[in-house]
Amino acid sequence: MPVIYHITTASEWNDAKEKGFYESKALKEEGFIHCSEERQIPDVLNRYYSGKTDLIQLTIQTEKLTSQLIYDWSNAIEDTFPHIYGPLNLDAVINVENL
Repeated sequence: MPVIYHITTASEWNDAKEKGFYESKALKEEGFIHCSEERQIPDVLNRYYSGKTDLIQLTIQTEKLTSQLIYDWSNAIEDTFPHIYGPLNLDAVINVENL
């Protein structure tokens, strides 16, 4: 069961549960939801979420995604990251963990 991870806030996750799907700000601005592999999480937390509170980590089962999953190369980080090109269907989220 391949999984990927997404960091968000508890309030954004609660909004998603009310709407029935999750859309990040990046989806609207860049066309995809940023995700990570497990090994990438510490660096992502350090680079983008340092000092932020109310964070949660979504564990996403990739086989359940209804939107397209593409692994894109990041020149800035020199690594490949999973991106979800569309809304995240809630039933693909198999675990929610407070950070």
